Amino acid sequence: MLTPSSLFRLCLGLAGSSLAMLSTPLHAQPASVPGAPPELRVQGNRLVTVKDGKEVWLQGVNVPSLDWGVKGESLLLSVAKVVDEWKGNVIRLPVKEEFWFGKGTKHNTRSDGGQSYRDLVDKAIALASSKGAYVVLDLHRYRAPRKEYLDFWTDAATRYKNNPAVLFDLLNEPHGITWQIWRDGGFVEEKKKAGDEDAFLTPEEKLNNKHGFQSPGMQAMIDAVRATGAKNIVVIGGLDYAYDLSGVVNGFALTDKSGNGIMYASHVYPWKKGWQKKLLDAAAKHPILLGEVGADANKMKFIPANAQEDAATWVPAMLGLIQKHRLNWTGWAFHPKASPRMLLDWDYTPTPFWGQPAKDALSGKQFPAPDRLR
Repeated sequence: MLTPSSLFRLCLGLAGSSLAMLSTPLHAQPASVPGAPPELRVQGNRLVTVKDGKEVWLQGVNVPSLDWGVKGESLLLSVAKVVDEWKGNVIRLPVKEEFWFGKGTKHNTRSDGGQSYRDLVDKAIALASSKGAYVVLDLHRYRAPRKEYLDFWTDAATRYKNNPAVLFDLLNEPHGITWQIWRDGGFVEEKKKAGDEDAFLTPEEKLNNKHGFQSPGMQAMIDAVRATGAKNIVVIGGLDYAYDLSGVVNGFALTDKSGNGIMYASHVYPWKKGWQKKLLDAAAKHPILLGEVGADANKMKFIPANAQEDAATWVPAMLGLIQKHRLNWTGWAFHPKASPRMLLDWDYTPTPFWGQPAKDALSGKQFPAPDRLR
């Protein structure tokens, strides 16, 4: 039977419990992660362990499917195959913020608010971590940072800030903006079909009618991650769909005052030219992740055929470049239907043009340095 005094004590207890629940982040993970690989930090242009300063060279693959669906496709088996059979020590895991928060429209993610999606990401990270491998969590979006991406990283960074296996790739492929907007934010104009009345507008009216969004910029993305207390290394892609890092060594480098550092990302394919200026100059000063790299026997239809080097010559040259400069890399893609394919089928048969050479490199085979830079 409740007396007035016991009822008062019960209410105090419930209030205290409620306050404790409110003070705990909604998606936080445990403070310790048993079996995880060593925590990393940036030192010069390399990654080293926080504890003893030993260099760690990240080499692995992208395991996609959570970027286009909420259930994944052979996700956990693929993670295990990468580490156990292909000898990779890192997995780049593309995700989407709309699925994370259960707001997808094409796929029914609203019934549980994204909980099952987040749980699957947790499982993939836990599996890789238990095998001593790292995971680059990639927000698989394009163009420029948006407010909703800040919201995602605030939540995801809170969730994984105590997990030494996780690195944060803040935006998959920036493009179509200036270096100033890339770093500091600003208005990003989006193309739309001109209306009949546009010809009669003054320049000022045209400016006011611009369609687009206000981007917070990459520095604000980093600051949002650090505001959660997360020290995890952040990965930042350059311009030209994350290929071009020239701005990083020409006045637009980002700052990280309270974390384990910044690793810049470049996505390199057979039609990308200017390796020295766009990639290697930055690699001399900063750690680099080739977050996407690969070539297919069938040339990409959205790029002029004569602009694409054949996989037979490009793949060994690129692997030789990676090994010469000890560039961190995650090949695209460990999936039989995501080109450039590393797999022929779900029996995990490597493609001869990209999967097999990449698998050989992950297993320790040495490739000669390229005879020329592209």
